[in-house]
Amino acid sequence: MNVHVKAPQIGLDGVPAAVTALSLVEGMAGELVIAGERIDDLARHETFEGVAARLWRLADPGTPLADPALFGAARTAAFAQARRICPSLVHLPAIDGLRAAIAALSVPDGPNAALAIAAAVPVLLATLEALRRGETPLAPDPALGHAADTLRLLRGRPATEAEARALDTYLTTVSDHGMNASTFACRVVIATRASMVSAVTAAYAALSGPLHGGAPGPVLDMLDEIGSAGRITDWLAMALDRGDRLMGFGHRIYRTRDPRADVLKAALMALAPETPRLALATAVESAAQAELARRHPGRKLDTNVEFYTALLLDALSIPRTLFTPIFAIGRVAGWTAHAIEHHARKGRLIRPEAVYDGVRP
Repeated sequence: MNVHVKAPQIGLDGVPAAVTALSLVEGMAGELVIAGERIDDLARHETFEGVAARLWRLADPGTPLADPALFGAARTAAFAQARRICPSLVHLPAIDGLRAAIAALSVPDGPNAALAIAAAVPVLLATLEALRRGETPLAPDPALGHAADTLRLLRGRPATEAEARALDTYLTTVSDHGMNASTFACRVVIATRASMVSAVTAAYAALSGPLHGGAPGPVLDMLDEIGSAGRITDWLAMALDRGDRLMGFGHRIYRTRDPRADVLKAALMALAPETPRLALATAVESAAQAELARRHPGRKLDTNVEFYTALLLDALSIPRTLFTPIFAIGRVAGWTAHAIEHHARKGRLIRPEAVYDGVRP
Protein backbone atom coordinates (compact mmCIF):
# COMPACT_ATOMS: atom_id res chain seq x y z
CA MET A 1 0.00 0.00 0.00
CA ASN A 2 1.33 3.45 -0.89
CA VAL A 3 0.90 6.00 1.86
CA HIS A 4 1.32 9.59 0.73
CA VAL A 5 2.20 11.96 3.52
CA LYS A 6 2.43 15.70 3.16
CA ALA A 7 6.11 16.37 3.88
CA PRO A 8 6.69 19.40 6.13
CA GLN A 9 9.48 21.93 5.59
CA ILE A 10 10.89 20.44 2.41
CA GLY A 11 14.29 22.06 2.04
CA LEU A 12 14.32 22.68 5.83
CA ASP A 13 13.02 26.23 5.35
CA GLY A 14 12.59 27.86 8.74
CA VAL A 15 14.10 24.92 10.65
CA PRO A 16 17.03 26.00 12.88
CA ALA A 17 20.08 23.76 12.41
CA ALA A 18 22.55 25.56 14.69
CA VAL A 19 23.04 28.39 17.15
CA THR A 20 25.72 30.76 15.91
CA ALA A 21 27.35 34.08 16.71
CA LEU A 22 29.01 34.35 13.29
CA SER A 23 26.46 35.90 10.94
CA LEU A 24 22.80 36.88 10.71
CA VAL A 25 20.76 37.01 7.52
CA GLU A 26 17.61 39.13 7.82
CA GLY A 27 15.81 38.19 4.63
CA MET A 28 12.76 40.40 4.99
CA ALA A 29 14.82 43.47 5.90
CA GLY A 30 17.54 42.82 3.34
CA GLU A 31 20.25 42.95 5.98
CA LEU A 32 23.39 40.89 6.58
CA VAL A 33 25.42 41.02 9.79
CA ILE A 34 28.86 39.37 9.90
CA ALA A 35 30.98 39.33 13.07
CA GLY A 36 28.57 41.75 14.73
CA GLU A 37 28.56 44.41 11.99
CA ARG A 38 26.36 45.20 9.02
CA ILE A 39 28.09 44.11 5.86
CA ASP A 40 28.40 47.60 4.36
CA ASP A 41 30.11 48.91 7.51
CA LEU A 42 32.35 45.85 7.81
CA ALA A 43 33.51 45.97 4.20
CA ARG A 44 34.30 49.67 4.50
CA HIS A 45 36.96 49.33 7.19
CA GLU A 46 37.96 45.68 7.64
CA THR A 47 40.30 43.43 5.65
CA PHE A 48 39.52 39.84 4.81
CA GLU A 49 42.24 38.67 7.20
CA GLY A 50 40.67 40.76 9.94
CA VAL A 51 37.20 39.37 9.26
CA ALA A 52 38.51 35.79 9.30
CA ALA A 53 40.29 36.39 12.59
CA ARG A 54 37.15 37.92 14.09
CA LEU A 55 35.01 34.99 12.95
CA TRP A 56 37.45 32.47 14.42
CA ARG A 57 37.59 34.36 17.70
CA LEU A 58 33.77 34.55 17.84
CA ALA A 59 33.56 30.82 17.10
CA ASP A 60 35.82 30.04 20.04
CA PRO A 61 37.05 32.90 22.26
CA GLY A 62 39.98 30.71 23.25
CA THR A 63 41.35 30.38 19.73
CA PRO A 64 44.87 31.76 19.23
CA LEU A 65 44.25 32.54 15.57
CA ALA A 66 43.34 36.20 15.97
CA ASP A 67 46.40 37.77 14.31
CA PRO A 68 45.73 38.70 10.67
CA ALA A 69 49.49 38.96 10.04
CA LEU A 70 49.76 35.16 10.22
CA PHE A 71 48.15 34.76 6.79
CA GLY A 72 51.32 35.58 4.85
CA ALA A 73 53.41 32.93 6.56
CA ALA A 74 50.57 30.42 6.19
CA ARG A 75 50.39 31.02 2.42
CA THR A 76 54.14 30.41 2.18
CA ALA A 77 53.79 27.17 4.13
CA ALA A 78 50.94 26.08 1.85
CA PHE A 79 53.07 26.51 -1.28
CA ALA A 80 55.14 23.42 -0.51
CA GLN A 81 51.97 21.35 -0.37
CA ALA A 82 50.63 22.97 -3.54
CA ARG A 83 53.75 21.97 -5.48
CA ARG A 84 53.27 18.41 -4.28
CA ILE A 85 49.53 18.16 -4.85
CA CYS A 86 48.79 20.13 -8.01
CA PRO A 87 50.88 18.57 -10.83
CA SER A 88 48.64 15.50 -10.98
CA LEU A 89 45.44 17.59 -11.13
CA VAL A 90 46.06 19.94 -14.04
CA HIS A 91 43.93 17.81 -16.38
CA LEU A 92 40.82 18.67 -14.36
CA PRO A 93 38.64 21.77 -14.83
CA ALA A 94 39.40 24.52 -12.33
CA ILE A 95 36.42 23.79 -10.08
CA ASP A 96 37.18 20.09 -9.88
CA GLY A 97 40.92 20.54 -9.58
CA LEU A 98 40.57 22.79 -6.57
CA ARG A 99 38.16 20.36 -4.90
CA ALA A 100 40.67 17.54 -5.30
CA ALA A 101 43.52 19.76 -4.13
CA ILE A 102 41.69 20.80 -0.95
CA ALA A 103 40.87 17.17 -0.20
CA ALA A 104 44.56 16.27 -0.56
CA LEU A 105 45.77 18.88 1.94
CA SER A 106 47.69 17.53 4.91
CA VAL A 107 46.51 19.74 7.77
CA PRO A 108 46.25 18.19 11.22
CA ASP A 109 43.24 19.22 13.25
CA GLY A 110 44.05 21.68 15.98
CA PRO A 111 44.28 25.42 16.64
CA ASN A 112 46.15 26.13 13.39
CA ALA A 113 43.89 24.16 11.03
CA ALA A 114 41.52 26.98 10.06
CA LEU A 115 44.31 29.39 9.19
CA ALA A 116 46.27 26.73 7.27
CA ILE A 117 43.26 25.76 5.14
CA ALA A 118 42.09 29.34 4.50
CA ALA A 119 45.60 30.39 3.44
CA ALA A 120 46.05 27.32 1.24
CA VAL A 121 42.98 27.74 -0.98
CA PRO A 122 44.27 30.64 -3.15
CA VAL A 123 47.74 29.11 -3.29
CA LEU A 124 46.34 25.80 -4.55
CA LEU A 125 44.19 27.55 -7.14
CA ALA A 126 46.98 29.77 -8.43
CA THR A 127 49.41 26.84 -8.61
CA LEU A 128 46.90 24.78 -10.58
CA GLU A 129 46.28 27.62 -13.02
CA ALA A 130 49.97 28.33 -13.58
CA LEU A 131 50.69 24.67 -14.26
CA ARG A 132 47.72 24.48 -16.61
CA ARG A 133 49.20 27.39 -18.59
CA GLY A 134 52.60 25.66 -18.69
CA GLU A 135 54.15 28.27 -16.39
CA THR A 136 56.19 28.01 -13.22
CA PRO A 137 53.95 28.79 -10.22
CA LEU A 138 54.86 31.90 -8.25
CA ALA A 139 55.72 31.57 -4.58
CA PRO A 140 53.53 33.57 -2.20
CA ASP A 141 54.76 36.92 -0.92
CA PRO A 142 54.14 36.92 2.85
CA ALA A 143 54.53 40.70 3.00
CA LEU A 144 51.42 41.29 0.89
CA GLY A 145 47.82 41.29 2.02
CA HIS A 146 45.77 38.19 1.23
CA ALA A 147 43.80 39.82 -1.62
CA ALA A 148 46.85 41.47 -3.20
CA ASP A 149 48.86 38.24 -3.09
CA THR A 150 45.94 36.21 -4.43
CA LEU A 151 45.72 38.47 -7.49
CA ARG A 152 49.51 38.42 -7.98
CA LEU A 153 49.62 34.62 -7.81
CA LEU A 154 46.67 34.17 -10.17
CA ARG A 155 47.62 36.75 -12.80
CA GLY A 156 51.42 36.68 -12.57
CA ARG A 157 51.74 40.42 -11.99
CA PRO A 158 51.36 42.75 -9.00
CA ALA A 159 47.91 44.09 -8.24
CA THR A 160 47.27 47.79 -7.97
CA GLU A 161 46.07 49.13 -4.65
CA ALA A 162 42.60 49.64 -6.13
CA GLU A 163 42.47 46.09 -7.46
CA ALA A 164 43.59 44.62 -4.15
CA ARG A 165 41.00 46.67 -2.28
CA ALA A 166 38.24 45.56 -4.69
CA LEU A 167 39.03 41.86 -4.23
CA ASP A 168 39.43 42.34 -0.49
CA THR A 169 35.95 43.85 -0.36
CA TYR A 170 34.57 40.88 -2.26
CA LEU A 171 36.26 38.29 -0.02
CA THR A 172 34.99 40.11 3.07
CA THR A 173 31.46 40.39 1.67
CA VAL A 174 31.15 36.64 0.96
CA SER A 175 33.05 35.42 4.05
CA ASP A 176 29.92 34.08 5.74
CA HIS A 177 26.18 34.02 5.10
CA GLY A 178 24.16 32.17 7.70
CA MET A 179 23.23 28.53 7.21
CA ASN A 180 23.66 28.41 3.43
CA ALA A 181 24.02 25.07 1.62
CA SER A 182 27.82 24.86 1.78
CA THR A 183 28.00 25.96 5.41
CA PHE A 184 25.33 23.43 6.34
CA ALA A 185 27.34 20.74 4.54
CA CYS A 186 30.41 21.79 6.52
CA ARG A 187 28.45 21.61 9.79
CA VAL A 188 27.05 18.17 8.97
CA VAL A 189 30.50 16.74 8.23
CA ILE A 190 32.33 18.38 11.14
CA ALA A 191 29.56 17.11 13.45
CA THR A 192 30.62 13.54 12.66
CA ARG A 193 34.07 14.35 14.12
CA ALA A 194 35.58 14.18 10.65
CA SER A 195 38.61 16.37 9.98
CA MET A 196 38.33 20.06 9.15
CA VAL A 197 39.84 19.33 5.73
CA SER A 198 37.01 16.85 5.10
CA ALA A 199 34.40 19.37 6.24
CA VAL A 200 35.79 22.13 4.01
CA THR A 201 36.01 19.72 1.06
CA ALA A 202 32.33 18.88 1.52
CA ALA A 203 31.46 22.56 1.79
CA TYR A 204 33.34 23.36 -1.41
CA ALA A 205 31.60 20.49 -3.21
CA ALA A 206 28.24 22.01 -2.24
CA LEU A 207 29.41 25.45 -3.35
CA SER A 208 30.26 24.15 -6.83
CA GLY A 209 26.61 23.55 -7.70
CA PRO A 210 24.99 26.06 -10.07
CA LEU A 211 22.27 26.91 -7.54
CA HIS A 212 24.86 28.01 -4.98
CA GLY A 213 28.31 29.28 -5.94
CA GLY A 214 28.26 28.40 -9.61
CA ALA A 215 25.97 31.20 -10.80
CA PRO A 216 28.18 34.34 -11.25
CA GLY A 217 29.76 33.09 -14.49
CA PRO A 218 26.39 32.73 -16.26
CA VAL A 219 25.68 36.40 -15.46
CA LEU A 220 28.43 37.30 -17.94
CA ASP A 221 27.09 34.71 -20.38
CA MET A 222 23.72 36.48 -20.17
CA LEU A 223 25.26 39.90 -20.81
CA ASP A 224 27.27 38.52 -23.73
CA GLU A 225 24.13 37.03 -25.26
CA ILE A 226 22.19 40.29 -24.89
CA GLY A 227 25.10 42.14 -26.45
CA SER A 228 23.70 45.67 -26.67
CA ALA A 229 21.23 47.98 -24.96
CA GLY A 230 18.86 47.78 -27.92
CA ARG A 231 18.31 44.04 -27.41
CA ILE A 232 17.61 44.10 -23.67
CA THR A 233 13.82 44.33 -23.70
CA ASP A 234 13.26 41.64 -26.33
CA TRP A 235 15.87 39.30 -24.82
CA LEU A 236 14.38 39.53 -21.33
CA ALA A 237 10.86 38.96 -22.64
CA MET A 238 11.89 35.86 -24.59
CA ALA A 239 13.90 34.43 -21.69
CA LEU A 240 11.08 34.91 -19.19
CA ASP A 241 8.49 33.59 -21.64
CA ARG A 242 10.55 30.39 -21.84
CA GLY A 243 10.61 30.18 -18.06
CA ASP A 244 14.35 30.78 -17.86
CA ARG A 245 15.88 31.95 -14.63
CA LEU A 246 17.56 35.35 -14.87
CA MET A 247 21.02 34.91 -13.40
CA GLY A 248 21.81 37.53 -10.79
CA PHE A 249 18.21 38.16 -9.71
CA GLY A 250 16.18 36.76 -6.83
CA HIS A 251 17.34 34.93 -3.71
CA ARG A 252 16.09 32.05 -1.59
CA ILE A 253 16.29 34.13 1.62
CA TYR A 254 16.19 37.83 0.72
CA ARG A 255 12.75 39.22 -0.03
CA THR A 256 14.26 42.55 -1.00
CA ARG A 257 17.60 43.60 -2.47
CA ASP A 258 20.60 41.48 -1.45
CA PRO A 259 22.69 43.90 0.67
CA ARG A 260 25.90 42.41 -0.72
CA ALA A 261 24.95 43.61 -4.21
CA ASP A 262 25.23 47.26 -3.17
CA VAL A 263 28.58 46.70 -1.44
CA LEU A 264 30.01 45.05 -4.54
CA LYS A 265 28.50 47.64 -6.87
CA ALA A 266 30.26 50.37 -4.87
CA ALA A 267 33.53 48.42 -5.04
CA LEU A 268 33.11 48.02 -8.80
CA MET A 269 32.41 51.72 -9.30
CA ALA A 270 35.55 52.59 -7.35
CA LEU A 271 37.60 50.21 -9.51
CA ALA A 272 36.14 50.76 -12.98
CA PRO A 273 33.53 53.53 -12.96
CA GLU A 274 32.98 53.70 -16.73
CA THR A 275 33.15 50.58 -18.88
CA PRO A 276 30.91 49.33 -21.71
CA ARG A 277 30.23 46.14 -19.72
CA LEU A 278 29.07 48.11 -16.68
CA ALA A 279 26.87 50.41 -18.75
CA LEU A 280 25.13 47.42 -20.32
CA ALA A 281 24.82 45.64 -16.98
CA THR A 282 23.24 48.68 -15.35
CA ALA A 283 20.69 48.92 -18.14
CA VAL A 284 19.95 45.17 -17.91
CA GLU A 285 19.54 45.45 -14.14
CA SER A 286 16.97 48.25 -14.43
CA ALA A 287 15.04 46.55 -17.21
CA ALA A 288 15.04 43.15 -15.49
CA GLN A 289 13.81 44.62 -12.21
CA ALA A 290 10.95 46.35 -14.00
CA GLU A 291 9.97 43.28 -16.03
CA LEU A 292 10.14 40.93 -13.03
CA ALA A 293 8.00 43.32 -10.99
CA ARG A 294 5.44 43.47 -13.81
CA ARG A 295 5.26 39.69 -14.18
CA HIS A 296 5.43 38.83 -10.49
CA PRO A 297 3.73 41.68 -8.61
CA GLY A 298 3.51 39.65 -5.41
CA ARG A 299 7.20 38.75 -5.31
CA LYS A 300 10.31 40.85 -4.81
CA LEU A 301 12.94 39.59 -7.26
CA ASP A 302 15.79 42.04 -6.93
CA THR A 303 19.51 41.98 -7.72
CA ASN A 304 21.54 39.43 -5.77
CA VAL A 305 25.23 39.04 -4.98
CA GLU A 306 25.95 37.06 -8.15
CA PHE A 307 25.22 39.98 -10.48
CA TYR A 308 27.92 42.33 -9.22
CA THR A 309 30.25 39.49 -8.29
CA ALA A 310 30.48 38.65 -11.99
CA LEU A 311 31.11 42.24 -13.00
CA LEU A 312 33.69 42.87 -10.27
CA LEU A 313 35.70 39.71 -10.91
CA ASP A 314 35.56 40.35 -14.66
CA ALA A 315 36.92 43.87 -14.09
CA LEU A 316 39.80 42.26 -12.16
CA SER A 317 40.63 40.15 -15.25
CA ILE A 318 39.72 36.91 -13.51
CA PRO A 319 38.41 34.27 -15.96
CA ARG A 320 34.81 33.26 -15.35
CA THR A 321 35.92 29.63 -14.97
CA LEU A 322 37.53 30.72 -11.69
CA PHE A 323 34.55 32.57 -10.23
CA THR A 324 33.39 29.70 -8.00
CA PRO A 325 36.93 28.97 -6.71
CA ILE A 326 37.36 32.68 -5.94
CA PHE A 327 34.09 32.55 -4.00
CA ALA A 328 35.60 29.71 -1.96
CA ILE A 329 38.66 31.82 -1.10
CA GLY A 330 36.32 34.15 0.78
CA ARG A 331 33.76 31.68 2.13
CA VAL A 332 36.43 29.36 3.61
CA ALA A 333 36.70 31.83 6.50
CA GLY A 334 33.07 31.16 7.38
CA TRP A 335 33.27 27.42 6.82
CA THR A 336 36.22 27.00 9.15
CA ALA A 337 34.64 29.30 11.73
CA HIS A 338 31.46 27.22 11.73
CA ALA A 339 33.53 24.07 12.17
CA ILE A 340 35.32 25.64 15.15
CA GLU A 341 32.05 26.90 16.61
CA HIS A 342 30.33 23.52 16.33
CA HIS A 343 33.02 21.84 18.42
CA ALA A 344 33.40 24.78 20.82
CA ARG A 345 29.67 24.61 21.61
CA LYS A 346 29.81 20.82 21.88
CA GLY A 347 27.45 20.43 18.95
CA ARG A 348 25.69 17.13 18.42
CA LEU A 349 25.67 14.88 15.38
CA ILE A 350 23.25 16.46 12.89
CA ARG A 351 20.61 13.86 12.14
CA PRO A 352 17.34 15.19 10.65
CA GLU A 353 14.45 12.93 9.78
CA ALA A 354 12.76 12.21 6.48
CA VAL A 355 9.04 11.76 5.86
CA TYR A 356 8.54 8.34 4.32
CA ASP A 357 6.00 8.12 1.51
CA GLY A 358 7.04 4.76 0.08
CA VAL A 359 5.42 1.33 0.31
CA ARG A 360 4.73 -0.05 3.75
CA PRO A 361 5.06 -3.85 3.97
